[in-house]
Amino acid sequence: MKLLRVGAPGREVPAVRSDDGRILDISELTADVDGAFLAGDGVQRVRAALAAGTLPEIPNAAGLRIGAPVARPGKVVCIGLNYRDHAEETGAKIPERPVVFLKASYTVVGPNDTVLIPRDSTKTDYEVELAIVIGREARYLESPEAALEHVAGYAISNDVSEREFQIEYSNQWDLGKSCETFNPLGPWLVTPDEAGDPGKLGLRLSVNGERRQDGNTSNLIFDVGYVVWYLSRYMLLEPGDVINTGTPAGVALGRADKPYLRAGDVVELEIDGLGVARQAFAAA
Repeated sequence: MKLLRVGAPGREVPAVRSDDGRILDISELTADVDGAFLAGDGVQRVRAALAAGTLPEIPNAAGLRIGAPVARPGKVVCIGLNYRDHAEETGAKIPERPVVFLKASYTVVGPNDTVLIPRDSTKTDYEVELAIVIGREARYLESPEAALEHVAGYAISNDVSEREFQIEYSNQWDLGKSCETFNPLGPWLVTPDEAGDPGKLGLRLSVNGERRQDGNTSNLIFDVGYVVWYLSRYMLLEPGDVINTGTPAGVALGRADKPYLRAGDVVELEIDGLGVARQAFAAA
């Protein structure tokens, strides 16, 4: 099942995409696609309504903005250097344990929203990532296998980063990760039964039509189940939380020509079965 939210920022309507591509309104079942919806029986109620054919179609949905597929999360947890080729291209040591950092929740915007390059930025970078959305509260989980039962679904994420702010201005990464609009997400939240094996998904990113990243989640150092299990040992994961699982090689930081993003650039992202996202970059 593909859950989404359509409409102007702050006024999104919760919806589901049918198998034939129609966008159906689920606001009679829930006020939003959020933690409370995911923690309850929201997904099951939408599934039943889909099967019964009772959901109304949203008129002119093709012309509406698509918001992030989950309402503002409580937190965005990120795993750095989680692809061997990405660690190697940046000159970093292959991590023995997941590298964990947080992004502010206000960074989450729609998959096709404009991304703002911060003032004084010269090193704004792109990162296509598989995002996990948590569906059930997770604490001290017993195993990576058990952790998968706490996943509501998956989405495309662009973990936008300002490398000078991130690496040169602080010993921590926060300054370069939590700039406004720095986490486009979506278009859909795809439930696990439809997403397939999260360890076998191709993910790609292009800038102005030039392919920059072309990887596969089979090359994750720490896979989805392990990441959720590991994080649950150190923090409470709540329904609606987002986890960015890392990016493959090809980021501007790792390329010899350092092709960082500039105002006017257009970034396109795709992950197998999870849709396509497209963001124009503009000056803040």
